[in-house]
Amino acid sequence: MDVNRSGYYKWRSRRGTQNRYEKDRILLTQLLQAAHEKHPSHGYHRLAKDVFDETGWVFSDHLAHQCCKNAGIHSKARKYTYKPPGEESHIFANEIRGHWNATKPVEIVVSDMTMLKVGKKYWEWTILLDTFNNEILAHSVTDVLGSNKPYYDCLAVLNRLAGKKEEQKPQVVFHTDQGAVYSSKAFCQAHTQYNILRSMSRGGTPTDNPIIEALNGWMKEELYLDFDLDHAQDVPALLDQYVSYFNYRRRHAALGYKSPVQYRTELGFS
Repeated sequence: MDVNRSGYYKWRSRRGTQNRYEKDRILLTQLLQAAHEKHPSHGYHRLAKDVFDETGWVFSDHLAHQCCKNAGIHSKARKYTYKPPGEESHIFANEIRGHWNATKPVEIVVSDMTMLKVGKKYWEWTILLDTFNNEILAHSVTDVLGSNKPYYDCLAVLNRLAGKKEEQKPQVVFHTDQGAVYSSKAFCQAHTQYNILRSMSRGGTPTDNPIIEALNGWMKEELYLDFDLDHAQDVPALLDQYVSYFNYRRRHAALGYKSPVQYRTELGFS
């Protein structure tokens, strides 16, 4: 059969045993499974990054994907469903129009409210996010449904960051949806003395505010799957803990798998 004699006997002696590549795949699959159990919301890219950070083991994303696929490991996060765009706001135009190319911190800031269910109780969580590095600048939560206090708490932080008009600081673009509080006269008047340019998405069009809409989904998945929000005894304290994790330790694919604070400081911004 034109087989080398020594090669044949080596093959016969190792028959039924795993080679080093097969052993590596098994070990990598076990490490990915352990990372998945810790963070069920993560996909294979972030699981691979978690394993690399913990072990220093260098391997390709393709290998991680194959191991996850063979082991049935996949993110438990829900996927986004496309919705057609709505109408423009008659209060503020969309100043962004898809150009999310912020070159420095607090240049384009977005805000949104999301509903959290803990047990049988609902909480409204409002977030202020810097699109430059996806850093949460402020957040506020309430169990009083329909309260506008969280919105004004976040706006107070933005007013302080933007500064008053006489200070002649660079203008901050503040983008939101057309929610009742964001559109109210009182809210609009609360920032007229500050270096803030308002911008609004089209009605019912989350794709006009894609950064915070996408992160809202991921944050909720992580809160429920990784931080056990369902059984939280102190919701505000848990959200404070999560925001600290999000800003300082959570790695973002869009930032080269760096945390928002790490990304900002490495670029020389304090």
